[in-house]
Amino acid sequence: MSLEFRRKTTVSPRARRLRIAAGALCAVVASALVAGCGQDGGDQTGAATSEAAKVIPKQTTSPYASPSGSPSGRAQLTEDQAERKKLIEATKVTFDKAATTAVGAVPGSKLAELDLEGLDDDTDRRTDASASTSPNGSASPGGTASPSGSPTGSASPSGSPSPSGSGAGPQWVAEVVEKDGTAHTVRIDGVSGKVIETSEDADQDAADKSKMADWITKATQTPEQAAKVATDKTKGTVTSIGLDTNDDDTLVWAVDVVAADWNKTEFEVDAASGKILREETDSD
Repeated sequence: MSLEFRRKTTVSPRARRLRIAAGALCAVVASALVAGCGQDGGDQTGAATSEAAKVIPKQTTSPYASPSGSPSGRAQLTEDQAERKKLIEATKVTFDKAATTAVGAVPGSKLAELDLEGLDDDTDRRTDASASTSPNGSASPGGTASPSGSPTGSASPSGSPSPSGSGAGPQWVAEVVEKDGTAHTVRIDGVSGKVIETSEDADQDAADKSKMADWITKATQTPEQAAKVATDKTKGTVTSIGLDTNDDDTLVWAVDVVAADWNKTEFEVDAASGKILREETDSD
């Protein structure tokens, strides 16, 4: 019987050192892997947060912000639009109330024209042409100097500035016509609604009176009806209305309406039938 001796396995010092070094290396690699994974997660979270920060301001910005970034929420108004806005917001008396007041100032008269003074330079289509110095030397409604050379704008009897004075507030300027065609200018305070001044047109001749008498007779549509026709088409504020003839020599009510966007639309409404013959919008 032979005996086989099991060899005792021994590890040399050199091999032991290699194993220790390898173990240490594995520990370092594992630590680096763990740290690397954590860094990737942090980078991804940071990147997502950064992207969200870029999106949020775009979502919260008002779509109606003006180019200047002001909180008004609307694009900047043009000069004409800004002037309309300022004057209309300052005027408390509406067109229809001013019309009633003007006709009441001259018994038996009818309205031929009514304008919110200073708006788009349309005030007094006809009264500008007929405005002149009255015989007593006082300034005419058109604002020309009196024969004595004294400037216009003197105080009215009530103590408030006259219509042509620089301190005057918004005013309605009306032309009302008697049955025989005699025209009168009536100025009405745009805030209080009170009559500031009433004056007869001293420059009218017989032909002028005959024409005006004919016009108010043929105008079967009242100014209020013509204004309603215009505002039914374009919602807004009536700032001017007046009898006139168009290019076809048709008698019309020329009506100006300022809409909510402060643009003005000019209408020609047939003074007999009430039909709109022309309209044009000024978007300046």
